[in-house]
Amino acid sequence: MAHLHRHDITTRPTPIAFAIALAFSSAHAQQQQQPQETQLAPVVVQGRAAPSASVAGWGDIPLALTPIQAGVFGTEQIRDRGAQRLSDITGSDAAVSDAYNTEGYWDYLTVRGFVIDNRFNYRRDGLPINAETSIALDNKERIEVLKGTSGMQAGTSAPGGLVNFVVKRPADGTLRRASLEWREHASVTGALDLSQRFGADEAFGVRVNAAAAHLEPKVRNDRGERSLAAIAADWRLDADNLLEAEIEHSRRSQPSVPGFSLLGDRVPAPTDPRINLNNQAWAQPVVLQGTTASLRWQRKLAAEWKFVAHAATQRLESDDRIAFPFGCTDSDGTYYADRYCPNGNFDLYDFRSDGERRRTDALDLSVAGKLRTGSIEHALAAGLLSSRVKNRFGLQTYAYSGTGNVDGSITDLPANPAPNDFNTNRDEHSTELSVRDALRFDARNTLWLGLRHTRLHRQSERNNANDPRATDYTQSFTTPFAAFSHAWAPGQLVYASWGRGVESEVVPNRPRYANAGQIFALTSRQAEIGLKGGAGEAEWNAALFDIRRPRLGDFGNCDVDGSCIRRPDGEQHHRGLEIGASMQWEEWTLRAGAQWLRARVQGVADTAIDGKQPTNVPARTLKLQAEHRLAALPGLTLQGALVAESRRQALPDNSAQIPGWARIDLGARWDTRWAGSALTWRAGVDNVADRRAWRESPYQFGHAYLFPLAARTFRLSVQADL
Repeated sequence: MAHLHRHDITTRPTPIAFAIALAFSSAHAQQQQQPQETQLAPVVVQGRAAPSASVAGWGDIPLALTPIQAGVFGTEQIRDRGAQRLSDITGSDAAVSDAYNTEGYWDYLTVRGFVIDNRFNYRRDGLPINAETSIALDNKERIEVLKGTSGMQAGTSAPGGLVNFVVKRPADGTLRRASLEWREHASVTGALDLSQRFGADEAFGVRVNAAAAHLEPKVRNDRGERSLAAIAADWRLDADNLLEAEIEHSRRSQPSVPGFSLLGDRVPAPTDPRINLNNQAWAQPVVLQGTTASLRWQRKLAAEWKFVAHAATQRLESDDRIAFPFGCTDSDGTYYADRYCPNGNFDLYDFRSDGERRRTDALDLSVAGKLRTGSIEHALAAGLLSSRVKNRFGLQTYAYSGTGNVDGSITDLPANPAPNDFNTNRDEHSTELSVRDALRFDARNTLWLGLRHTRLHRQSERNNANDPRATDYTQSFTTPFAAFSHAWAPGQLVYASWGRGVESEVVPNRPRYANAGQIFALTSRQAEIGLKGGAGEAEWNAALFDIRRPRLGDFGNCDVDGSCIRRPDGEQHHRGLEIGASMQWEEWTLRAGAQWLRARVQGVADTAIDGKQPTNVPARTLKLQAEHRLAALPGLTLQGALVAESRRQALPDNSAQIPGWARIDLGARWDTRWAGSALTWRAGVDNVADRRAWRESPYQFGHAYLFPLAARTFRLSVQADL
């Protein structure tokens, strides 16, 4: 696909730009026809909100009253931070951090030190999706991040957390919103958000979101584009029935930026973050596109009960391509399998996997309500979730191209695009039965119980007729959750909880494994003691948690057929303290979060890593945000943020680390009016001091990678409510 050039933006108006211009001109024409109103200064209304988090699994119960820690990132917070992708929320929550996040690829998150699984730890309006794609935020009302084991909310998932995207639905009133954003180096995004109700008693509602962007970040050779079109509709059939439908299609095309690495046995000084090692003339963009649609029927039943039927389908298409650095052969013949050479050289491979197809279908039937048995009030819910996954891949290319260097100076290596390797197709069908009950004994004491039973059927087959390496297995398991909470005063809650989660693994059907096809249910466990409270304009929370996750290891020679056995091998043990607080004081709003984490790999046969800290996990994180509303200039709010993380391990044996770092971001928001329209101007600069540091050190594919902190970046946007 040909790259976009700057003149494409300046000489050819996009449909989004035309729609924005039309919306502005329509609003101006309406103002010309109507009497002019007296313009009043903006008024800021403050108050404490009580958000709920559906990802927590307890329905509409406010998050402040549940025995679960979760982060909720709303639309305004996302806009003020200039967030354009999921990984941008890592600057707002101390428990959430980066895990192999780079330009031009899908996002990975670490929650409480565990990398959450993009295949199983993501939800969209509560239904499972595959996050091995770029997920647009333009039509999302909020992002919810559950912290801890997610066995009650998901059949199979990695411990640490669960992410749920909540889609924007038709508003109660009319909404006409247009926005335009510029970001260094020359990225431009235009977006529309329109909502309207109509019909008798406004029974019908429609909301349309559209966005288009030219992507040109400060990283060199990384031009791209993205777009989104989404529509959501609802029909209030009567007072007891609500029907909702929505569909979105998104596309992103942009070259992926590979990581740097150790140079021999040393961690190099942080490099220029604008260097792109995927800089060959034949390098092609990663293309990620997908269509997701859902239909939901909610019916109110007698006595505060409700029935919900919710179905969704997701279809992803991907072309994954990159000039990929991996390892190095030194001039003396030494091969570095997990890092680059001491002189900065690396082996560069032509990787291409075109035509990847991923499909996820889900149907959820649930009933929830309240009843009383004696003096105990129950908040009951039961559900049935059926989901199917079908992933299909073609042949792939992974071929040696030549030698590159970390200074980015080598750009004339030959392409090697011919497919030379096979891939693995996967199918899955799962059925999950869940039940939960919040038993409220009195105004202060509540017992929370949950149980989920999962029956799983998985199949895989290599697309090589001569060596299919097929696996086929069925597995069942049950994941419980229990908690007790006590409100010792109004708005003050203390709780203790315990839960389990499961990851399903099968030994690959490869000749070297003597136990090929054996299945394992890796059961993770979490215990947590937490505190939540608030008084006046202040809120706080704290949690002590302990998470244990089993590991698998290979034992034996593993170089010849039948010489290797894969079996459980120790665990990854994370213990930590997470605290957070927010406060409004006169014209100030302050938010703070910190996490202290002791993460260890323990009980493993390899003495080199037993007792060591996992890679890419900071032991201490601090996230601070402050806002100040200027009384002298009503509508203007100044913003500041600090993100600080301690060192991370780069190798499993802890023989190399990257230092800790800190970053300061500044911003401003100005709410005003012009020609009868509400305007919100936002400006910001990320990494104000242009700090050079290694941001993260993921150990992926048996290789140590280093990603630099992004260079200082300016951004400016305007939002008009017409």
